[in-house]
Amino acid sequence: MTILRTLFFGEGVFETILWRGRTNRLRRHFERLKNSASYFAIPCPDYEEFCYEIEKVTNGKKNLYVKVCLISKGDQTYYLYPQNSEIIVIVKEFTQDLTPKKLCLASIKRHSKNPVIYHKTMNYLPNILAKREALSKGFDDAVMLNENDELTECSASNILIVKHDKLLTPARECGLLLGTTMQILIEKLGVRQQRLKLKDIYEASAVFITNSLMGVTAVSRFMDKEIKIDEDLLKSLNSAIDEENR
Repeated sequence: MTILRTLFFGEGVFETILWRGRTNRLRRHFERLKNSASYFAIPCPDYEEFCYEIEKVTNGKKNLYVKVCLISKGDQTYYLYPQNSEIIVIVKEFTQDLTPKKLCLASIKRHSKNPVIYHKTMNYLPNILAKREALSKGFDDAVMLNENDELTECSASNILIVKHDKLLTPARECGLLLGTTMQILIEKLGVRQQRLKLKDIYEASAVFITNSLMGVTAVSRFMDKEIKIDEDLLKSLNSAIDEENR
């Protein structure tokens, strides 16, 4: 019996994209999807099919929210490998929200040895719980720590801090998904990946969060600490990533 293994076991991967056509940024999304699919042994289409499925649904429009889901299909026995896959593309209008964000500390922790957290999988429950917790406390999102109390990421974004005039982000091996936006900033602006603790946020002169939809957004508060917004740096960071969206 062939089943949707994504539905039964969470065995599926996805990418969330600000659709602006076949940009360099789109290629990054595809490569990450392909690498994750390979890790979980999910059959993955090539780049042309990936683009075709998106273009079929977006119908010539751009600046849209696009979510590409690679759905796993196969045997109902949980440990067997998937036999085939299907792409589902979800599209909706997108309005960018650039208002500064308030972050709290999540009660949920990541474990750096869990291989699933290094991929954008359909098993998203820890992220959902962290986001709900933040909203229930009056914050926009929550920062998750790992088993060593090191910073990892928020529910759907990477963290970037400025400390001693250096751009720093938590090291990937601490247990996080490296976003395409952060990857660009690492390559173009020399953002350093480093093991960071809570004190580093409190000692930072500026804090930002990043993802493929919002770009780079300033953080105005972490827990009880008000954080100054560096508007010039914010503009510079977003300019660097916009080049790949053209």
